[in-house]
Amino acid sequence: MFNGALTAIVTPFRDGEVDQQALRELVEFQIQGGVDGLVPCGSTGESATLTHSEHEQVIKIVIEQARRRVPVVAGTGSNSTAEAIRLTASAREAGADGALLISPYYNKPTQDGIFRHYKMVAAAVDLPLIVYNIPGRTSSNIAPETLARLSEIRNIVGVKEASGSMDQTSDIHRLCGDRLTILSGDDSLTVPLMALGAKGVIATVSNVMPRETHELAAAALAGDYARARELHYKLLPLVRALFVETNPIPVKQALAFMGKCTAEMRMPLTQMSPGPADKLHAVMKELRLI
Repeated sequence: MFNGALTAIVTPFRDGEVDQQALRELVEFQIQGGVDGLVPCGSTGESATLTHSEHEQVIKIVIEQARRRVPVVAGTGSNSTAEAIRLTASAREAGADGALLISPYYNKPTQDGIFRHYKMVAAAVDLPLIVYNIPGRTSSNIAPETLARLSEIRNIVGVKEASGSMDQTSDIHRLCGDRLTILSGDDSLTVPLMALGAKGVIATVSNVMPRETHELAAAALAGDYARARELHYKLLPLVRALFVETNPIPVKQALAFMGKCTAEMRMPLTQMSPGPADKLHAVMKELRLI
């Protein structure tokens, strides 16, 4: 259902508020760049510090601006199952094509607790759901066996896999087959994961280089790994620069360098440190982005 390059789009701020005009312009930049979908209110979209009303506002703006030209998969995850259900139902009502839900963080449920969490959301809201596995942020890993159980649920359609493990991706594909679409959650691992059976990426780098990220995923889907590798190595210096500090600090700075939004963050995230920012600027200049 969802494949190719989907952008985990940033949430631009100005003077402490969501910059609605900049957000609309970023959506246009992405669509004109050829991306295969948009994911508002994920980690890259600073969902953790958005108010509930802002969360809903950002999703509605992206859906409205996209105008069905590409699918919109709304970030609706929470470590509270009831809250995840509420956010997912709100996204469905707004017209989202799917929802991305991070595995419950901080309270660290068991594998059965993780399974029941997603099962309850899927039962409560009739919307295609993508599970988001990122142990570095949640402090727990969703086991491939748990994903196999989840893949039996009709509207759980995919997993954004950001464990960094090739073995895990192999096991997910082996256990789930075509029942669960695997999407890379690590920009630098998109090509390796697609070689193992993933169908694309939910990317940060595509905020800055949408066309190349789309072409990389399209090449891999077509089996043209020579072209996919070429684009991988072109993007790799930028990918590394975008993760030298906590995401989305560098990508916000990159977009600010391009004049597409401010570099304003929500506390406790702060703007990029001068040294790393200079290195990011140099990489972008080398790529002729600025």
